[in-house]
Amino acid sequence: MNNTPEKTVIGNYIVQVATVEHAGLAETICSEMESSAKARGTGIAKRSPLYLLEKMKEGKAVIATTTDGEWVGFCYIETWDHGKFVANSGLIVHPSHRKSGIATAIKAMAFKLSRSKYPDAKIIGLTTSMAVMKINSELGYIPVPFSELPKEDDFWKGCSSCVNYDILTRTNRAHCLCTGMKFDPLEVAERAEEGKKPLIWDFLKESKLYEHWMSVKQRILFGREEIGKKKAGQLTRKESKTQLTEL
Repeated sequence: MNNTPEKTVIGNYIVQVATVEHAGLAETICSEMESSAKARGTGIAKRSPLYLLEKMKEGKAVIATTTDGEWVGFCYIETWDHGKFVANSGLIVHPSHRKSGIATAIKAMAFKLSRSKYPDAKIIGLTTSMAVMKINSELGYIPVPFSELPKEDDFWKGCSSCVNYDILTRTNRAHCLCTGMKFDPLEVAERAEEGKKPLIWDFLKESKLYEHWMSVKQRILFGREEIGKKKAGQLTRKESKTQLTEL
């Protein structure tokens, strides 16, 4: 499969597979990734400009610019478990160009790039963003439990810069505020052979219900965190009292 367009022009935007010609934008993109994660209170896996540059050299990144060359958005692909899983990671759009539809165009090209390079791989994602969930659902992703994502430590290490990482570790990687999503091309092909339609998540229809579930999950997970902190505090006070008694 090799039908990934190298470049798409949408109005004043150019969306294309990034190359070394875009190397000068790597530091700016990293800075915006970090600022965006802090503003949202959740984490995009922290990456260095050198890491993004390597993705550009390998042809494993998608970049959007204006026709004047101004940086607009970015996304890169990573592989796990010897290419069995592919993630379209680090989706970021400059604040001045959000709600323009450019994120959808970037994700669509990253998805096609992933399918072109790794046609049999499961394409996965972790996100707290309702907007990204909508885009993913339109591409054919469905929500899945974390148990269907890669088991490799390096995959989950990308979450370590997130403020909610403690929740992930306390639940043994079973739960967090993020939603796991997956597109499985082999499953789609098998269903087609059986005359069945692919599984589809109707995000628009179910978004209100899902928002409610996310709110409940957040209360539960943060509630457990507070209980854990209180217990830890009580133990610390008990230890202090014991030490004073012994003195």
